[in-house]
Amino acid sequence: MADSHRISTIDVHVAGEPLRIITHGFPEPEGATILEKRRYCQTHLDHFRRALMWEPRGHPDMYGCLLVPPSNPEADFGVLFMHNEGYSTMCGHGVIGLVTVLIEQGLFQHADSEPIIRLETPSGLVTAIASVDKGRVRSVAFQNVPSFVVGLDEAVEVTGKGPVRYDLAFGGAFYGFCLAKELGIELVSDQAKKITELGITIKQAIMASRRIEHPLEPDLGFLYGIIFVDSPVNAQSLCRQVCIFADGALDRSPTGTGVSAHLAILAARDSITEQTPYIMESILGTTFTGKIFERINYHGVPAIVPEVSGQAFLTGKHEFVIDGEDPLQDGFKLGL
Repeated sequence: MADSHRISTIDVHVAGEPLRIITHGFPEPEGATILEKRRYCQTHLDHFRRALMWEPRGHPDMYGCLLVPPSNPEADFGVLFMHNEGYSTMCGHGVIGLVTVLIEQGLFQHADSEPIIRLETPSGLVTAIASVDKGRVRSVAFQNVPSFVVGLDEAVEVTGKGPVRYDLAFGGAFYGFCLAKELGIELVSDQAKKITELGITIKQAIMASRRIEHPLEPDLGFLYGIIFVDSPVNAQSLCRQVCIFADGALDRSPTGTGVSAHLAILAARDSITEQTPYIMESILGTTFTGKIFERINYHGVPAIVPEVSGQAFLTGKHEFVIDGEDPLQDGFKLGL
């Protein structure tokens, strides 16, 4: 087809959450910094995101990433993350999946069993360490950007629920944390629609009630998701947590940046210790392990550097065709 565009991807899942890694065909975004590249994608290349994330090539909970040249000289790669609504600022499961593909597909050359890859994300520099055995990546641990608490035991009026208590924290993106038991919900798969609808409602209420600002970057100052927390099903886990993010996407994984923000909350409450690994499980029962790597002062704010680890698995390689004569070439999205 003369009037068509082709985009190649490698797809993985990370604890059940999809990641579509774009390898060819997505135009290189312009900009001197990673945030400028993100803005360029938002304003000039967003039809490509929609084509890959939305139906018929994707689905409402699809997630993806794009490698870009880094502007930070310490980084090996720059990466932009995308989803059903736009472009996130950091993604933990995305880091785990991307590093796995870079190594297993021979896109990053290394000579040892624990290669280090440094990624420039819109939220900052992330250092990932892979555990490699006979060419397979058995796990990826990443030291995330500084994570910190904005507020504990805040309250917001939510239609149909009255005042809802939440904590607000940053782990590469901003999340509101709510206790599932206080809201009368169970964090199980057959309650996914109810969990999603409540997450959207609480997110909208918090966004309408307050400003959310990052200490350094205005582009990072927005509420990305709501995370519901409950007791774990597996006795070895610290908790079960389910994140509703972007435009009503439900994370199948425990959410890497959400684990980071949760660790910051637990550190602020002095309920966990440094360098101790804690397992957090997803709605599927899949897990990430997180720990406090170190405590720091981040521009006057008490913060932690969290370390999160997990595993990814290849699901496919694709060449997508965007037919210029297709009236749905840019994809479509249905409501709940």
